[in-house]
Amino acid sequence: MREEFRILSTTAILGYGFPLASFEAGMARKPHLIAVDAGSSDPGPYYLGAGVSFTDRGAVKRDLEIMLCAAVEHHIPVVIGTAGGSGADSHVAWCREIVEEIARERNLHFPMAVIGAQIPKDTVRKAMREGRVKPLEPAPELTEENLEATTCIVGQMGMEPIIRALDEGAQVVLAGRAYDPVCFAAAAVRAGYDRALATHLGKILECASIAATPGSGSDCMFGYLGEDYFRLEPLNPVRKCTTLSVAAHTLYEKTNPYVLPGPGGSLDLRETTFEQETDSITIVRGSKFMPSHPYTIKLEGSRCIGFRTVSIAGTRDPVMLQEIDNIIAGVRERVADNFREAGLEYTLNFTVYGRNGVMGGLEPTPVIDGHELGIVIEAVADTQAHADTICAFARSTMLHYGYEGRRATAGNLAFPYSPSDFHAGEVYVFSVYHLIEVDDPCELFPIDIVRL
Repeated sequence: MREEFRILSTTAILGYGFPLASFEAGMARKPHLIAVDAGSSDPGPYYLGAGVSFTDRGAVKRDLEIMLCAAVEHHIPVVIGTAGGSGADSHVAWCREIVEEIARERNLHFPMAVIGAQIPKDTVRKAMREGRVKPLEPAPELTEENLEATTCIVGQMGMEPIIRALDEGAQVVLAGRAYDPVCFAAAAVRAGYDRALATHLGKILECASIAATPGSGSDCMFGYLGEDYFRLEPLNPVRKCTTLSVAAHTLYEKTNPYVLPGPGGSLDLRETTFEQETDSITIVRGSKFMPSHPYTIKLEGSRCIGFRTVSIAGTRDPVMLQEIDNIIAGVRERVADNFREAGLEYTLNFTVYGRNGVMGGLEPTPVIDGHELGIVIEAVADTQAHADTICAFARSTMLHYGYEGRRATAGNLAFPYSPSDFHAGEVYVFSVYHLIEVDDPCELFPIDIVRL
């Protein structure tokens, strides 16, 4: 039986950090690969549309410096997926600059593959006209109008571009938007290990020690991939991988408990088993891969819909708490009436914490059962000035709104900050969430080999 393929996952997202002792424990296990997922669409469409990272530069540099120095010293490949948080050209360039800075400062020498994942609109438009673009539910059909309004589009690459980059001699792979498991799975599949088990292992390793108990997104995890199994081991002695924690994380971010779709096919977990090997190591078997034809890649795109201004306030008047729905309705009506002739296009939202601020209309018990409420007033309009106007008027109207049973007229709301209103800047929504059919899994993802 051949040697297990060993993978060190440093942290749930590059920049979330990890204890140095955990990393050193991972290096002591002599990994064949160091990998990290550097991004996600979870923080929403703003970061993709605005071209900025949701992680801090200093924190990303700290994590990368430790990883790169160890990797170069021990001749271990490093794979970074979804660089810069969203994986578009600007995000990859941001992360590349950090890597180059570390290489200069620490006198590191290595070949690096930079894999782009930003997709030109003309490419998507051509595929649309050929019938090769389909929505992912609940997204609607993609229209030429929505495509044109979209600021940035990325494709979620599979493992094939990463394998090609490693074949071309890269020791460090800096990839744009990538399917989360593939930065861990690609090198193992390239080495001849089972694609299904490698992908399932990557699914767990992408979140590092979140799959342990107690879980943490800021700690390392180690994976061992064998012929017909994989094993998971946390590298911090306070954590354990149990059958429950690993099986539970397998269900993470899935609409179907047994099938996990991705580029080129789906992971079939109907025959997967979880077994406790030691008190801290779990072994997994039985996962299978179902190829899809044609090969599809998920597209993500966002567009700007305006500008946001926010005001945060609180109240603990028991009468106002009971009248909050009527007060919000009255404030909406007053704002609409005041600016009717101005013709402003805006949306005005009130998020009430202490009632249904987290789940909104999905809240199963929207009954106020407390002594205070937090209220977030949010205005979105076509310009920042118009958003300021709507938010300020709604805030002042609510502050002095008269309601049945009101006793004090000095003001209904308490504001934790002065000024009370904040510019939140541009507002983005996801405008592309679709699948594109391709003939070649690498065709949308150019690879540039550079020597540092």
